[in-house]
Amino acid sequence: MATLIIVDDHLIFRESLTELLTKQGYKIIGMASNGIDFLKLLQKSLPDLVIMDISMPQMDGCEAAKKALENFPDLKILTLSSFGDEKYYYLMIEAGVKGFVLKNSGINELKLAIEEILNGGAWFSNELLQKVITSINKKPKEEAEIKFSDREIEVLNLICKGLTAEKIAEELYLSHETVRTYRANLLSKSGCNNAPSLVMYAIKNKIIEI
Repeated sequence: MATLIIVDDHLIFRESLTELLTKQGYKIIGMASNGIDFLKLLQKSLPDLVIMDISMPQMDGCEAAKKALENFPDLKILTLSSFGDEKYYYLMIEAGVKGFVLKNSGINELKLAIEEILNGGAWFSNELLQKVITSINKKPKEEAEIKFSDREIEVLNLICKGLTAEKIAEELYLSHETVRTYRANLLSKSGCNNAPSLVMYAIKNKIIEI
């Protein structure tokens, strides 16, 4: 049974989400209303996944995620937030969160996101991606100075589809180590820190189409 921590400043939302996810077979081992309390929780017990809001008092999700991942680099964080927090998405991605689900999504999408991230992947709400793309399209196109090889583009496309290294290896008939090497090259060339930020880089520079 996967263990979760829920971090959100609205008590009724935390309690409702706890009830929903418990019925889905997850174990909620802690709840926090802000980043400070969340960091204290991590000192007691590490969950398999954290579900975290962005806008919170005392310490918001951006700072909390950054501090948590500095201390626990393997911690998996899923952002569950609203459109109003769009300006923080890139900061959360740079901090190292594994994905985003919007609060107006259904429990089915949330469960899919949780399972994908628990299995080593990433998840972005399609609605959120469309909003990000629309925002990017309103700005002058930024030409990527970095040139990727055809194979790197193939791997990048599959990363953007949320596939894990293992699944990409199966899709392209490559070894897991080869795929990890391509992924490392993509991160190094783009200057990105993780797969989610690489996805945003690819969208921003129109390397891939969503």
